[in-house]
Amino acid sequence: SIMESNGHNAEYNEHREKFGTNDCDTSIMESNGHEEYNEHSATFKKECKEHREKLNEHSETFKTEFREHKEKLGTSIREFGKQTKEHKEKIQDEFAEHTESISNKINSAITRIFFYIGLKVATYPKRTIVIALLLGAAFSSGLALRKTESRQEKLWVPQNTRAEREDTQFNVDYLPESRYSSILVSSDDCNYPNVLAKASLESAMTLHLQIEAEKSTYEEKDYTLADLCTPFHASCDDSTGGSDVCSCFLQGILGEWNYNLTTLQNDNDYIATLNKYGNNKEDLIEALGDARVNDNGEVIFAKAFRISYLLRNNGELDDPIPEAWEEEVFLRTVRSKEVDIDYPGLTLNYIAARSFGDEFGNAIGGDLISVQISFIVSFIFVGATLGRFCGSGSRWAVSLCAIILVALSTAAAMGLASFFGIFSGPLNTLLPFVLLGIGLDDVFVIVNAFNRERNISRVDEDNDQLIERSAKATARSGASITVTSLTDMVAFAISSTSALPALSSFCAYATLGVLFLWLLAATFLVAVVVQDEKRQRANKFDVFCCFKRDGEIPADGGFQENFISRYFRNYHAPAILKTVWNKIGVLVVFAGLFSYGVYGATQLSVEDSGRNFIQDDSYINNFVSAGDQFFSSGATSIGLFVVFQNGPEIYKKRSSLAQLRDRVSGLSTEPPYIAEPNSAETYRNVMTGLAAYLGTEEGKNKIEEEGIPLEDDNWPTTYPDFITTLRFYTTKTVDGRQFSRDINFIDNDDDETDITIRVYLSYINLTKESRGKTLDDAERQIKAMDATRDLVDKWGRESELPPAYVYSGKFFSIEGFKIIRHELFQNAGLALLAVGIITLLSLGNGAIAFIITLNVAFCITEILGFMFAAGLVIDSITVVSVVLAVGLSVDYSAHVGHCFMVKRGDRNTRATEALADIGASVLNGAATTFLAVVVLLFSTTYVFQTIATQFALTVTFGVGHGLILLPVLLSIFGPEPYKSAAECDNSSIIDEENISYNLASICENSSPEDTEDKSYTSAAKDEEDMPY
Repeated sequence: SIMESNGHNAEYNEHREKFGTNDCDTSIMESNGHEEYNEHSATFKKECKEHREKLNEHSETFKTEFREHKEKLGTSIREFGKQTKEHKEKIQDEFAEHTESISNKINSAITRIFFYIGLKVATYPKRTIVIALLLGAAFSSGLALRKTESRQEKLWVPQNTRAEREDTQFNVDYLPESRYSSILVSSDDCNYPNVLAKASLESAMTLHLQIEAEKSTYEEKDYTLADLCTPFHASCDDSTGGSDVCSCFLQGILGEWNYNLTTLQNDNDYIATLNKYGNNKEDLIEALGDARVNDNGEVIFAKAFRISYLLRNNGELDDPIPEAWEEEVFLRTVRSKEVDIDYPGLTLNYIAARSFGDEFGNAIGGDLISVQISFIVSFIFVGATLGRFCGSGSRWAVSLCAIILVALSTAAAMGLASFFGIFSGPLNTLLPFVLLGIGLDDVFVIVNAFNRERNISRVDEDNDQLIERSAKATARSGASITVTSLTDMVAFAISSTSALPALSSFCAYATLGVLFLWLLAATFLVAVVVQDEKRQRANKFDVFCCFKRDGEIPADGGFQENFISRYFRNYHAPAILKTVWNKIGVLVVFAGLFSYGVYGATQLSVEDSGRNFIQDDSYINNFVSAGDQFFSSGATSIGLFVVFQNGPEIYKKRSSLAQLRDRVSGLSTEPPYIAEPNSAETYRNVMTGLAAYLGTEEGKNKIEEEGIPLEDDNWPTTYPDFITTLRFYTTKTVDGRQFSRDINFIDNDDDETDITIRVYLSYINLTKESRGKTLDDAERQIKAMDATRDLVDKWGRESELPPAYVYSGKFFSIEGFKIIRHELFQNAGLALLAVGIITLLSLGNGAIAFIITLNVAFCITEILGFMFAAGLVIDSITVVSVVLAVGLSVDYSAHVGHCFMVKRGDRNTRATEALADIGASVLNGAATTFLAVVVLLFSTTYVFQTIATQFALTVTFGVGHGLILLPVLLSIFGPEPYKSAAECDNSSIIDEENISYNLASICENSSPEDTEDKSYTSAAKDEEDMPY
């Protein structure tokens, strides 16, 4: 580099060639005596030093500039962060302002609408009342089209289920199941309760003969047991030489004496005759309760046996002819006052096909008196709290119209639902209670608004001022009842999509009922209150408004808070809001309640509460209890049929079918819980019976006499011969007649006969003890049904047996058990979601909507938890009640939440003012609901007991959350009030039909000085000029 820089390239290259490339440049230079090297080296060093100094200067300059740029960049970043933060705050402020604007617009729109409604209604109150009544009556006319439904499979079973398809197919394959009436006979001798004593058997035979001989009458025609019974030819030991009913389907040991008293009396060895019952000893033991055998294996003792009568069923919901026989013959005989004398030594427990409907209907009918009492109690309470109990200021007429409001809404809803073709189920009897609780709550809110808008004495208030007050009061209360009504309607509408038809129907009716309540409360009730205000101003008697009181109306100077409002302002609010510790105490208490609610809700179990529908003192309950006591399968054992189809397949797999007993043995201790097939009570199979018959010499000879050849395995050689053999066996032989109803011969057009065969099985006693009561175990029933279906499907998949399906009448309700827990929590969850959405849309503020929804969710959780504490289970009634709980509890919270939004001041002040304003109305509405149902707590009917218990829980927790927890939450997290509440002077102006009115006067705390002068001019004729 040095050489090149001084132009010595040639010399450098020459020396480099001479000395080689491996020698250093210094050696080259020195060997040639070039002193220039030193000079160049010094020059180079000097230049290098200069370059280094310049480099250091540039480095320092770069570092200085870098620091400056870094500082500038940091400043820029900090400025950017500051701008970002400001921008974010600006966006948040704009969003909050936009949200507040939306909430104010929604509130303003609702206020304007109800202001206008109140204005029009007050201008034409009488016209409004008449129109409302006429429209209500018009909608109620739909009741003429009302269709009722009482079939279990159409009420409590999800539609389009497997059970429904199985039932449809079973009804195609076989005749309708017979109507069943039964007597459980036991001995009244406590010391030696052997019902098999001959005297006891003779008394039982006498009882039967009385039932056999008695006649019932329907449409002037007489009927006996022989006329109405299901035909059967195996009820007697000798069907040709006994009673006329030996051709009837009867069950019981008395058939061993052909239902003939003389035969029994002349039998010197009746125990031996008794022990011939059935096909084996197990059949007899199963037919008796608590049977015992002697050393010889003979049954000599039992505590009970049954006498059962099966009548033909027309397959329709109403079957009046056998129903008349059950009432006039069967039940009248066993209920006779002389039963102890006529049939000595016996204790009788009994049931008929019509019993459940009769007993439940009688219980409901008896409790309807309680319903009437509850309405009367509500009327008295409403009248006593809306105004003074008597004298000037009473409001009994308004109270009466409040009850009319509920009744009219109920009738109109039922009528409109009937127009839509929605059936009415048994749950719809609860509709008046639901609408009573919701409707009276609205009544208190509207009347409270009317009271608070009165700033002068009634004596000094003219018609224009009354109309103005009505408009302001309706605007004041309209938003509040709109929130509650919309949430109730949407909650019920969502639940109307339930898979359970009874619940779906009820919720559809309730949706329409709440709609009519909302409309009529804003029109009919407002008009009634306006007319009542005119009555009070005219100093006329309450209810008897044609007569005027003596004296003058005392001047009161306007509205004054009652003692309940003063309680909320002076005692209740300070107790929960005064200090942080007060609030913490409230939160701790409700946290404890919520914790137990979560625990109890997780412990709720699905149960078959069908037995609970039976009153404790009902003869049905006595029959069921006796059956559980004496028989291992209980009084209400569950039977099922396995129906095999396809005749050729049945013939092909005849041996497997005949040995079906082996396949269903050993299944009693775990799902499918099928009882051991060791008697006719638990197993009946025509193929097993036919195989046994063909295995005897007598059977083979009889069949061969009919010209039917048999194979080595004793079965007919062809399918047509098999059909002929079956016909012969089930109609011509004593043993085979018991199977005659288990085969369906289907004659096809191609002259080939098809058949279906049903095999009867039974489940073990699927019950359990719960809190001192015997309940059907729904969980095990579900497992039994599912496992049975899986078992039969497996047979078909493996081609071990002909194609088959399972049928049991109990499967309908078990299908309901499978989904009812899901229905409960799904309906509650969807209803809560609806509460959140509707409160958001109607209140226009996300924070208040969230707080109200959260409060209601806590309330529902606690209600579920304390349902468990109260001993309730998940069933059809409690599912409905939980939906009602959402509808009722949201009312208590929504009123307080809305009132909080229209108050100004700090959060504590607003919460206190909201309690003082609306708390009395909420508490009165809750008290009315509670008083309406407290009468039902003494009901003997499970439905009303359950509803009353859940209503009591709903009112208690709903009021607690609405008037205690919610104000505390609002005092901590409550959002800013509506603009109309905070800046009254900026409220908008309404100018409708020559009305000039400053909406600022609607603000909750505005005073007369804060508002502009108000004037009212109406082109309409004032109805005050009309006769009152």
